[in-house]
Amino acid sequence: MGFFDRQPQELEKRGLDPARLPPGQYFTERFPVLHVGVVPDIDVATWDFTVDGLVGREPRWSLDEFKALPSAELTTDIHCVTKWSKFDTEWRGVPTTEVAKLVEPLPEATHVLVRAEHGFTANLPLEDFLREDNLFAYEYGGEELELDHGWPVRLVVPHLYFWKSVKWTRGFTLLDHDEPGFWERNGYHMYGDPFQEQRYWGPPRPTTPSKS
Repeated sequence: MGFFDRQPQELEKRGLDPARLPPGQYFTERFPVLHVGVVPDIDVATWDFTVDGLVGREPRWSLDEFKALPSAELTTDIHCVTKWSKFDTEWRGVPTTEVAKLVEPLPEATHVLVRAEHGFTANLPLEDFLREDNLFAYEYGGEELELDHGWPVRLVVPHLYFWKSVKWTRGFTLLDHDEPGFWERNGYHMYGDPFQEQRYWGPPRPTTPSKS
């Protein structure tokens, strides 16, 4: 029996439901740090969060202003395309639905392009972006988010592979079409459902680590 074949038995021994683990994944209690490039140097004094594109309003928030928006807590499983899964992760942040209320998406908006430090981007259908369990998180495990994990703000979209949960988020653009982000342009799947193993869509596959 191979490593991945043993995973359901290992989860049952821990009293965990094996159905929570997507195919091709392994359970870990660690929180691996993976990203492309260097960790950014964040200047809180100049940091801002902006929204543009097909919206009725184009706000700009400082970090304090953004963290003052209505917040929520989330406990969820996360799944990285590099095949690790971590259960019951705890987050606090601003729900994507709260931000959407403030920016007033136009009727023709269908997709979101999330923007982050270093020009990194990731794409999402608008209906996936607006799921109630999605957050722009600034806390993890009851503590301020660590820089390696995306401080001061990262998107958390738990129903998709974790590269869609963009670290060091600086805002997003609403579009009337789908547009590939960084990893999608480099061979990762345009959607990324872990339970469908939507890891890649074709050559070339990236040779650098996933942004998780």
